[in-house]
Amino acid sequence: MLTTVTKGGPAPASPATAPARSAAGRIDMLHVSLLAVLGVLALVGGVTRPEQFLSLDNLELILTQASVIGVVTVGVTFVIIGGGIDLSVGAVVALASVWATTLATQEYGLGGILFCAVAVGVGCGLVNGLLIAYGPMVPFIATLAMLASARGLALQITDGRTQIVEVQAVLDLGLPGSKVLGAPPLVLIFLAVAVLGLLVLGRTTFGRRTVAVGGNPEASRLAGIDVKRQRLMLYLLSGLCCGIAAFMLIVLTGSGQNTNGNLYELDAIAAAIIGGTLLSGGRGTITGSVLGVLVFTTITNLFALNNLQSDVQQIAKGAIIVAAVLVQKGRSTP
Repeated sequence: MLTTVTKGGPAPASPATAPARSAAGRIDMLHVSLLAVLGVLALVGGVTRPEQFLSLDNLELILTQASVIGVVTVGVTFVIIGGGIDLSVGAVVALASVWATTLATQEYGLGGILFCAVAVGVGCGLVNGLLIAYGPMVPFIATLAMLASARGLALQITDGRTQIVEVQAVLDLGLPGSKVLGAPPLVLIFLAVAVLGLLVLGRTTFGRRTVAVGGNPEASRLAGIDVKRQRLMLYLLSGLCCGIAAFMLIVLTGSGQNTNGNLYELDAIAAAIIGGTLLSGGRGTITGSVLGVLVFTTITNLFALNNLQSDVQQIAKGAIIVAAVLVQKGRSTP
């Protein structure tokens, strides 16, 4: 059937572009909503603890605390958009942090610690990716097994003790007031990872393939995408982010502990969810995930400043997650 176009008028929009535009509109509104939530939290902080909350030192503290889990969340967001899940990120961060702070590794200085942390993270991501993409093993089971194994190995390496960092170059990066280009070093690392993630997801073939595989893996395979290779790359990316986060945690604490990264997997997944990433895959943004991290970190900061118990904080986080999932389901319903 032929269609006619009115002379001199705009061409009619393709029906295929309508859902994409609608989804983009929903995402933009979600970002605005998250910014509004941050605004409300800032207002609450300004009313309850104006001098402490609104101080420059506290704002830098919020951004610094958001940096480590923020880097992990970027990797987790890619995995979830691609239709997977990664429950091992916290344990991988712990393993990478203790392996990179052994006396043998510290002899190689800052570069050795950084390389070791990243290598361990990528290695764990490789194992996860191979098991899931070529195993085949479902992501939940594979990453759950990695969680248990990495935690156990981290405990074995440390024997339950804290490993103190003695490399001065690493300690200098974590000193209070330490600045690079006018900002804390960890915040700059987080910003760099977030911007790179934003560009990769939205501007590259890798990003488009990630969305396609998460939305419909069979259609992606028929379209010529190597789905197995794409899934492997996603878990390698998640492991890379865990390695970077482990190095940041070493800088922040000046030590390596087998308890590092506790519940990071839940915090990262929660931040991605409230940022608009669908658990079923195929949709999500790095911007939304970053805003989700900032919302949770600000809530934690407010609770600490107002001397509220951590159990109430966890309840509040749980309520936010439930609300975000309900909103997602409501928006996805035709």
